[in-house]
Amino acid sequence: MYITSCTDRTGEAAQFFLKGNVQLQKREYKEAIRYYTEAIAKKGNFADAYSNRGLAHYRNGELEAAQADLTKAIEVDAAFEPAYLNRADVFLATGQPTDALRDLQQIAKTYKDSTFYQTRLGEAYAGLNNAGQAQSAFDKAILLDPKNAEALTNRAALAFGQKRYADAQADLKQALAIDPNRAETLNNQALLLAQTGQFAQALPFVERALAQQPTQPYYRNNKGYLLLMLNRDADALPLIEDALRANNKNAWAHRNLGIYYLRRKQAAKALTSFQQAEQLDSSVDQLYAYIGKAHLALGHKPAACAAWQRGQQAGDEQVNDLLRTNCR
Repeated sequence: MYITSCTDRTGEAAQFFLKGNVQLQKREYKEAIRYYTEAIAKKGNFADAYSNRGLAHYRNGELEAAQADLTKAIEVDAAFEPAYLNRADVFLATGQPTDALRDLQQIAKTYKDSTFYQTRLGEAYAGLNNAGQAQSAFDKAILLDPKNAEALTNRAALAFGQKRYADAQADLKQALAIDPNRAETLNNQALLLAQTGQFAQALPFVERALAQQPTQPYYRNNKGYLLLMLNRDADALPLIEDALRANNKNAWAHRNLGIYYLRRKQAAKALTSFQQAEQLDSSVDQLYAYIGKAHLALGHKPAACAAWQRGQQAGDEQVNDLLRTNCR
């Protein structure tokens, strides 16, 4: 996100604004918000103050308030481009890639050579499942700044989703060399290790991510999955349930809850969780293998075979042995 500075440095509104900027730089977000609010009280059409107060709200985890302030900044001054860039960040954080892309396209002429802008553009396209445009944007972001660990991490996630694991590992290795403590990179490294069955090696990476962001629901869910794979079911369940309380539309968490139930020999509950995951995102890894296993545990062999056949069509390699063994 971008912090704006005020060109009008006279008057009480400007003085409060500058004090807010000092607090924002010090990461004292509540104090920054207080000063920006004073500035707005003195000057109601203060677009810079609305924009920076939105940034302070965003960094304080108050996404709804951040979006409202950034929208107000744009209403006050429709040509105020930093507000569009910052609002795109909020839209991405709240799962609104279409709105983010609209804001980013609004300011493309000014920011197209910014590595930050290209990273956000890649995220928007990735959120819209436009892998080609996302790849191009991430590539440009990294070309503009080879040390952009965020763009490297995001490009790795894109490669991971396309099962280009060697490319993902190369980008993650580079990103970790640049910033060894970036939570998102650590989490993605854990996922990559888990993909090759290295669950014990993956666990410290996701724990390091959680040390920085203890309540992050995706990281908690991923740790829960690793603990399941390490036969620590009792430790895994609270993490997965927390992730679902934070976001009930997390298909991966529903899958993981299904794995827990399946391991506890509660196949009916497992199937319900797997089917919820399928409704939300049928591309979740190994989902059809697990759906079939739940059906088989319930004595529904034709349904199990049908699920594994759907998995085969979806490219789930895990189902091949299950089909050969059970569905001749």
